[in-house]
Amino acid sequence: MPANSDIRRAADRAVTTTPWLKSRHSFSFGDHYEPNNTHHGLLVVNNDDVLAPQSGFDTHPHRDMEIVTWVLEGELTHQDSAGHHGVIYPGLAQRMSAGSGILHSEKNDSLTQPVHFVQMWVIPDESGIPPGYQQHEIGHIGSELVTIASGIPGRDAAITLHNRDAALHGARLQPGDTVTTPDAPYLHVFVPRGRVALDGTDELAEGDAARITDGGGSRLTATEPTELLIWEMHAKLGG
Repeated sequence: MPANSDIRRAADRAVTTTPWLKSRHSFSFGDHYEPNNTHHGLLVVNNDDVLAPQSGFDTHPHRDMEIVTWVLEGELTHQDSAGHHGVIYPGLAQRMSAGSGILHSEKNDSLTQPVHFVQMWVIPDESGIPPGYQQHEIGHIGSELVTIASGIPGRDAAITLHNRDAALHGARLQPGDTVTTPDAPYLHVFVPRGRVALDGTDELAEGDAARITDGGGSRLTATEPTELLIWEMHAKLGG
């Protein structure tokens, strides 16, 4: 099935920089608004964040959003108004359903180590659901795609999503390892670290992404140690 790949380079992302945060945005976010870059498929946020030690996001609100957080290095402490508390570290999948409304904070409590994480948002199938929280340790992630989060019926995953058309997969590849993207009308391939060749032609370096439509089965081959995050989506916003 032919696929169309829209390659988005790391250097072209909008960046929010403060004394304690460096956040790189794949889509419009906050003050960085681009009318032609608001989502791909069902994915509306893909933020690549580094928090300095002893810093973080103070308590703030969210509503009607499925928020998945994936930590690459360090530890991130989550606390919310529904009484959930958790420490997220590499290999632990976490999802917060903002639903009808929730307040939460995210902190780096380390005295010395930054925390590097990717936070991804998809809109749920239904608005106004009760807020929720889920985390689950995946453990070893290797050269095959592991389903981190999914709302697709019948699909096993570490954590669930309240969206029946979306799933998130991850892999950690060594040079020469190859994975094949799922078959879906909308795919978002993000390389938070490392480097891969896409179908033997386009190269995706650290921070690059490929927005793939009209096909699956693309081959990604690592040319250095690499971590991949791939969204499989069977619908798009607005229909």
